[in-house]
Amino acid sequence: MSEYHRPIMVEEVLKGLDIKPGGIYFDGTAGGGGHSSAILASDPTVRLIATDKDGDAIREASRRLAPFEGRWRIFRTDFKNYAGVLDEAGVDLLDGYLLDLGISSHQIDARERGFAYMAEDAPLDMRMDDRAALTAETVVNEYSPERLIAILREYGEETFAPSIVRNLVREREKGRITTCGALKAVIEGSVPAHYRYNACARKAFQAIRIEVNGELEGLKECVEGLTRRLKRGGRACILTFHSLEDRIVKNVFRSMSEGCTCPKSFPVCVCGKKREIELVNKKPLTASEKELKENSRSASAKLRIARKVE
Repeated sequence: MSEYHRPIMVEEVLKGLDIKPGGIYFDGTAGGGGHSSAILASDPTVRLIATDKDGDAIREASRRLAPFEGRWRIFRTDFKNYAGVLDEAGVDLLDGYLLDLGISSHQIDARERGFAYMAEDAPLDMRMDDRAALTAETVVNEYSPERLIAILREYGEETFAPSIVRNLVREREKGRITTCGALKAVIEGSVPAHYRYNACARKAFQAIRIEVNGELEGLKECVEGLTRRLKRGGRACILTFHSLEDRIVKNVFRSMSEGCTCPKSFPVCVCGKKREIELVNKKPLTASEKELKENSRSASAKLRIARKVE
């Protein structure tokens, strides 16, 4: 697989998509093209539509997919804009789609992108799309204390949000916070010693990254809409990497897999709700022991799979 980004659970994704000859598939998070190339390589008659916000990812995926000339198109945009992308590609219904909601290895490892709290001299950026105006530096230095506390609590489930924000405000009054290391120092200094450990800044960094990239905004509606663009029997595969996004996907799949919600005492259905999907795996799949040994970043991955029935 590409050194740019090692895709997670490739075999499980391919099995979950249940690739059909002549099928049309959508990879909403192309990354380095690992999953996309595996889909195209699985059958010489399939076609692929892919999206990614990251310019580096678009370039790497395009290079990776070059051998499959004529069978794919890739668009630089958020996968939540799937409707316009599919319309431009002349595609109505899909045989399957994949969303890999994790941050890519390349984004983490590229110090200048400012995603990793380990890269202490890196700028506070965290943008998946470098065309976007909002950066982590803006969030940290310009958001109100109340808004920062809400973000850390909601997106990072950070217990010590008030303490972290109190110290952030104190530090930014002395001068603008511009590096990952400076932010990490504030976070670590705000956490009681008993709870301080190597990755104690992880939750706060995650929360700020989610805010910068709007990762959870519109995710529910996107999953619903994409699933409704599947053909009957089409498959939805979604890889999540933290509880917030996984909860959204889980709830959408659960709702769409349920039929009538009328009280049992009603003689006939009046709600009109129909079962749209069935869950292929009742519980999310996780990485194999072999993959865990080879790629520690697969440890938090959960794969949920659904099949369209209506």
